[in-house]
Amino acid sequence: MKKTLLSLLLITYCWFGFSQPMLTSGDNTVSSIYSKIENWAAHPWIKDNSDSIPAQIRFKEKADSLVDVFFIHPTTYTDEMNNGWNASIEDLELNKKTDESAILYQASVFNGSCRVFAPRYRQAHIKSFYIDKTDAKSYFDMAYEDVVAAFDYYLKNYNSGRAIIIAGHSQGTVHAARLLKDYFDNKPLGEKLVAAYLIGMPIPLEYFSSIELCKNKKQNSCYVSWRTFYKGYEPNDEKGVNTINYGVVNPLNWESNNHEHVSIEKNAGGVLKNFNKIVPKVVDAQIHNNILWSCKPDVFGKIFFNKKNFHIGDINLFYINIRENIKDRIENYFKSN
Repeated sequence: MKKTLLSLLLITYCWFGFSQPMLTSGDNTVSSIYSKIENWAAHPWIKDNSDSIPAQIRFKEKADSLVDVFFIHPTTYTDEMNNGWNASIEDLELNKKTDESAILYQASVFNGSCRVFAPRYRQAHIKSFYIDKTDAKSYFDMAYEDVVAAFDYYLKNYNSGRAIIIAGHSQGTVHAARLLKDYFDNKPLGEKLVAAYLIGMPIPLEYFSSIELCKNKKQNSCYVSWRTFYKGYEPNDEKGVNTINYGVVNPLNWESNNHEHVSIEKNAGGVLKNFNKIVPKVVDAQIHNNILWSCKPDVFGKIFFNKKNFHIGDINLFYINIRENIKDRIENYFKSN
């Protein structure tokens, strides 16, 4: 647990000190990698785990795909560093792990309203979060090079002027925030941004110049972000950095200025270990300083659940609320445009 919390602090320092990506948008050699469908963990032209819908709502929704989501998955490279500090996108075992975890349980939340694009990339190993930021920089830069290459290929070959949602979790959020800054912040492409879901990592309020923290459930061209912890718990990375204000949105009312407790009754359902079983009223939520507090998940055996950091469930615990919010923001985007 201590290492997990330290990793959040380290990445805050590493992330915002990174230089511009080494790969330019004109590097067709690397970009052409993404012409191969197998280098996408999720892609509209293939059947993949991002297409999965929990059984309880599978036939209740009317699917739409007027918007694209570019989703950057979190760190799944956590075992032995067989490929060094950065994963290989040709590692079949790792790709399977990614597809059966992040793509199934996270990227799928967008499929009711969006075409889902999620590139495989040379993600930095989990240990990159625990080493000196100067050493870690090159590993995260390498990962971001692939994200840029994939996004460039997407823009040139798939976008065709469509509105976009940028999303990520954990390491994926680190890269998603950089992508927003490089391509959308005070850029013409910003007009196509429905919203960004930057979940699981702290985003300083001053990081962007034109993209602001979302204030309500329908606002566009803004971002939402939160990190979930057990109610009453103060993570170590909050100590000594109180001068930094991070953006936090409550996913049960989609407000950022309201720090009042939002009842568990407002939680439309989470998706936990059993993907096909939606668990209603699974947690409550309240913004506390720079984080989101929630109760223990209301599931069988919760008395034995002792974790304080709910990082792994940042999306899963609010799965249906997120799914509904995506539709709200898309509807408002097209009304306004």
